[in-house]
Amino acid sequence: MNLPNKLTLARILMVPLYMVLLLWPFPFHYVAALAVFGMASLTDYFDGQIARSRNLVTNLGKFLDPIADKMLTTAAFLVFLAIGVTDVWAVMLVMTREFMVTSVRLMAAKDGTVVAASFSGKLKTVAQYVAIIAMMCALTWQDICAAYLTQLPPIATSLPILISQIFIWISVALTCISGVQYFWQFRHYFKEDC
Repeated sequence: MNLPNKLTLARILMVPLYMVLLLWPFPFHYVAALAVFGMASLTDYFDGQIARSRNLVTNLGKFLDPIADKMLTTAAFLVFLAIGVTDVWAVMLVMTREFMVTSVRLMAAKDGTVVAASFSGKLKTVAQYVAIIAMMCALTWQDICAAYLTQLPPIATSLPILISQIFIWISVALTCISGVQYFWQFRHYFKEDC
């Protein structure tokens, strides 16, 4: 359990706190959730940097890092679905990709192969992080408008949500592309003679 793996584990442990902050409606709870999400995102950046620079890359880290990413982003998408700011199809596509890639990883693990995150997988994660942060900022803005800026027209609060939903769909597209690439790269695990 080296430092990068401890950072990854910390990210996993932040997920329940992040969900509570998103769902518990106290003043500026979206800001608090955004702060936790930001810290979790930083652990994602630093665990990889430290592991590579100090030659601390381990199979455990390769296994835990994508799981931690999936837990964090899936938690956000599920809460967004629960509060009605994202589409069920977006969440379904994201979760289908995650189940598919996890299946590939489990099948590869039988042969002792650890499937690390690819470039497209990392790009997908960054796109999801950007979309989630944009949505949390839009929700924070919506709360501020409801509390202090009631004279603003409705478009002032609905437009940031719409823009964030577009970001979510961009991340969903990248998620699907990444999933297809993983499946194609490791398709030999799905042959009947394996």
